Amino acid sequence: MYSSSLKYLSNFNWKYKSRSGIWRINTEMHINYLYIQTTTKKEEPKVLDQIFQSILSSPITAGTFFICTIVSLLLGLGIAATHMFRNHYTKSFVITLAILPAIVQIVIMLVNGNLGTGVAVMGAFSLVRFRSVPGTAREIGSIFLTMAVGLGTGMGYIGISICVTVILCAVNMLYSVIRFGETKKAPKELKITIPENLDYNGIFDDLFAAYTSKSEMVRVKTTNMGSLYQLFYHIELKDQTKEKEFLDQIRCRNGNLDIVCGRMDTMREEL
Repeated sequence: MYSSSLKYLSNFNWKYKSRSGIWRINTEMHINYLYIQTTTKKEEPKVLDQIFQSILSSPITAGTFFICTIVSLLLGLGIAATHMFRNHYTKSFVITLAILPAIVQIVIMLVNGNLGTGVAVMGAFSLVRFRSVPGTAREIGSIFLTMAVGLGTGMGYIGISICVTVILCAVNMLYSVIRFGETKKAPKELKITIPENLDYNGIFDDLFAAYTSKSEMVRVKTTNMGSLYQLFYHIELKDQTKEKEFLDQIRCRNGNLDIVCGRMDTMREEL
């Protein structure tokens, strides 16, 4: 009824006899090809895919361990050098950045590549509070980058860790070169001390209007047993060369008491 040369098979009847009668089922089938010859060829992974694969095996060998550790130290050194580029830093913080990827990588390997357990162990370290001032936003970003690189090398993804480090460090340095996000007029913090018998409401408004483009009183503090007031302002000077003239005008009104004008501490604003 059919042969290998047939391309279509249609309209055949199938009769089935039973005690209750004869059931006729009409079925129309369309077969495009009776014989389909498939050849399964094993595709070799591409070079790019091999780069982004993990090099770890179970159990972890000494060779892979030393490779991951060396890569972690080199990437940490690159991140530390990027953090030092046009930035204020301390020696201890830079050294910590350089070795932090290797520390995270070793922790991940010790928990046998279990990412959840490794993150839980590293999260326990955050309970330790060191006697140091809070870091800036850039310092926190560098710490998160080193931890991400350590997680990648600890899982054996050397290629991904290298690519992420190179891309993010290059972008970070580019933003520093083009001064991305930098304000044209650097804000300053002004502290004025006045006697208690002097009403500070609006006493310096005319001077602020003449010498500053922006001024805001942020807080008032009493000192010297309540006999003096300290007024704190955030200001932006119109002309930086007239800063001394501006302070001299304030001295004439506050009785020549203490005046402090300096760079505003942006750490609280960033955090």
